[in-house]
Amino acid sequence: MTLPLNLSQTAQAVASGQQSAADVLETCIARIEATDARINAFTGTRFAAARAQAARVDAQRARGDTLGPLAGVPFAVKNLFDIEGEVTLAGSRVNRANPPATADAVLVQRLQAAGAVLVGSLNMDEYAYGFTTENTHYGPCHNPHKLGHVAGGSSGGSGAAVAAGQVPLTLGSDTNGSIRVPSSFCGVWGLKPTFGRLSRRGTYPFVNSIDHLGPFADDVAGLALAYDALQGPDPLDPGCFATSVQPVTRSLGLGAHGLRVGVLGGWFAELASPPAQQAVARAASALGASATVAWPDPAQARAAAFITSASEGGALHLQSLRTQAADFEPLSVDRFISGALQPAAWYLRAQRFRRVYRDKVNALFRDWDVLIAPATPVAAPAIGTEWIDINGQPFPCRPSIGLLTQPISFAGCPVVAAPLWPSGTEGLPIGVQLIAAPWREDLALRAGWALSQAGVAHVKEASL
Repeated sequence: MTLPLNLSQTAQAVASGQQSAADVLETCIARIEATDARINAFTGTRFAAARAQAARVDAQRARGDTLGPLAGVPFAVKNLFDIEGEVTLAGSRVNRANPPATADAVLVQRLQAAGAVLVGSLNMDEYAYGFTTENTHYGPCHNPHKLGHVAGGSSGGSGAAVAAGQVPLTLGSDTNGSIRVPSSFCGVWGLKPTFGRLSRRGTYPFVNSIDHLGPFADDVAGLALAYDALQGPDPLDPGCFATSVQPVTRSLGLGAHGLRVGVLGGWFAELASPPAQQAVARAASALGASATVAWPDPAQARAAAFITSASEGGALHLQSLRTQAADFEPLSVDRFISGALQPAAWYLRAQRFRRVYRDKVNALFRDWDVLIAPATPVAAPAIGTEWIDINGQPFPCRPSIGLLTQPISFAGCPVVAAPLWPSGTEGLPIGVQLIAAPWREDLALRAGWALSQAGVAHVKEASL
């Protein structure tokens, strides 16, 4: 079977006329139809509408109209993004009774305005509360590099669809690691932007005070291209703090030149398996990083993130928990209930800590431009795994997958997840986090570009 081009190649091929948007789309549709019964990345497809969109792109090119930067690029979205005329499931059974969305989510609109072609919606942990996409309602999402292993979560379908070559671009969300974990487990590029950078209007929330939205892609240049298309102020979203577009694509070629790059130690080394440590060492060597940097209060930040997530998540679903608890995901319903019962004093204390914590984190970036850390402690475990081993110690699997991502997102920093392939993982990837100061996505992407150019970070074809 002919595999689709990567994101950058697709955009270039359609722009130059080497391929039509219709042909690109048909290749992706064929790939989805041939592979998704095994992967279960998609929960819904809209191929007829996608074909109409692709035809419009080709008609624009035939007329000599200026095409958008993503013209003809197929994409799919985590099923918490609104798609006009469809019910926004957010991975749940409860939401099936909701009315269809009356408009596309803002980020879906922006990608389509740039010429991208929407092909469907993607599997996820119910209400984004999980790290494995072992969804009881819609079935688990399988890792394309090793079927029977998790794809990560909560944006598991978003990571798996890119890794399987089904689409070159997807959208996901990241509260405690839900872009970076699937990127790590599936071996694709992911970007968790600065908190408040991208509009969240038209998406189903999990934790309003921590939720981020961002893209997955099969090459880092394509990731940057998509991110530029997603940017822009949104005065109708009180959680969007961006006041301008700050393009990153043009600065990618600068690579790591002049960047002050350090490696996070302590918590981030001690809770990383040898393959995860190996991935970090490879990235550090390629970026010329030798100094070890101490991240402030990671254990406390993770605890505060847990408290915040449980409290806000429980409060959001309180009425449904009272009346439809049996319809919730068995793997998360107890956590939602316990979160709804948490004392308010815990939540307030977590928020007070967060203000001090952010100041400590931001102070690090007076001396550093990019900091490297593993994205996950281990490679993707088998579906159904209850415990993982990290350096000889057992940890509960599902919550511990986010050990290394939660402290970072609680500070709101932008992170690029870069796919690396260390030894000792039975062929599975483990990603690294490239962390920058708030509003400096450009620096994290430059570091990712440098790793890509050095051949250290890259996407591999899944053997399906």
